[in-house]
Parts: sequence; structure tokens; C-alpha cells
Amino acid sequence: MPLILLAVVGALAGYVATRLMRVQVDLPTAMGIGVIGALVGGVGLRVLMNASGWIVTFVVATLTSMALIWLWKYFRTWF
Repeated sequence: MPLILLAVVGALAGYVATRLMRVQVDLPTAMGIGVIGALVGGVGLRVLMNASGWIVTFVVATLTSMALIWLWKYFRTWF
């Protein structure tokens, strides 16, 4: 159950991150970025700070999604 909730929070965070960074992607891509961001950010946060809470997870997922978008935009110019 927590993994499913993390995926839902990540999907929402990806949507919010793409809107905050004004990136035009389709909804599945935004959700995918968010889920990956939530997983990476959530695992990283738990390892580094041993913290929990869905609000903290949402904030970290959004920030990590924004970082992934930045990396995606940066490397997309190479190809």
C-alpha cells in the first residue's frame, strides 16, 4: 500500500513540477517523471534523514522531479 500511495504522490508531484518549470510534456510523461522522482527522492530522504510523512515526501518528490526535468532538458539538447 505505501508503494502505491508513493506512486500517486509522485504522479501528482511530477504534474506540479512540470507546471512550475513550464515544461510542455504529456500527462503520462509528467507522471512518470514524478514517480521516478518520488522513488529516488523518497529512498534518498529515508536513507539520509530517516524521516517520513507524506507532506515531506510530496515536497521531496516535487523537488526531485524538478531536478530530473532540468537534467532531461539539459541532455535533450545534446541529441
